[in-house]
Amino acid sequence: MNTTVEFVWKRKKRLKKPILFTGLPGIGLVGKIAVDYMLKQFKAEKIANVYSDSFPPSVYIEKGVLELIKDEILLYRFNNRDFLFLAGPVQPALDVRFSSLRDHYEFAETVVKTVKALGVKEIYTLAGINIGEARLHRSPRVVVAATHKKILEEFRALGAKASMQGGLISGAAGLILGIGKRHGLKGACLMGETSDKLIYGDHGAAKKVLEILVKRYGFKINMQAIAKEARNIDKAFKQILAELSAKREEVPKVEEKLTYVR
Repeated sequence: MNTTVEFVWKRKKRLKKPILFTGLPGIGLVGKIAVDYMLKQFKAEKIANVYSDSFPPSVYIEKGVLELIKDEILLYRFNNRDFLFLAGPVQPALDVRFSSLRDHYEFAETVVKTVKALGVKEIYTLAGINIGEARLHRSPRVVVAATHKKILEEFRALGAKASMQGGLISGAAGLILGIGKRHGLKGACLMGETSDKLIYGDHGAAKKVLEILVKRYGFKINMQAIAKEARNIDKAFKQILAELSAKREEVPKVEEKLTYVR
């Protein structure tokens, strides 16, 4: 099967200057939380299901009815422009025991070719970037990496920070952009600073990403619910780190008398 996109709209629509946002699971679930939060408030229409044999071998059950696990592409029209969202619970697994490296490229290539055929020329992937315990000591920032310098500067003007250090963006958030650039598309990855310890999601980092998008596109988004979740997450994170610190202090110190190991 590899990756297949099955459209579910009754008739193909002509899209106006469409842009794609992606928000799949990753570090701190930042991108997923941001996209899911937008979709809860927007009257978006599902236009396609995305299936892939690189996804976990599972089915989804709701009220006793099962379906193959899948991602979705949804359409939202706002300010005389069309916005597409790639959303869902899965992406190809980074663990090579469960998914081959080729699967990642095939998945990203299929997504890019599909949205390009719909007229998409810009892609913005939303994700998280791990800063460890530093996440506790400052408000999360948004780090941007772009396909072109002009786009980089546009997001910096909106408050995003450009990373001056080299590095990698793993998974769909990076590959969809990289392959998109090879196909002549432009865009950027917006990464909310988070911690890999926040396995249940970092709403504070997702909120910062949303604020950048509101500035750029004028989306009407009520932030009250995500702000409340952000406060709860920060409180829980502080408690986790306090417990870890206490455990480290309980470890007995070894007297350094021996100069060798036996």
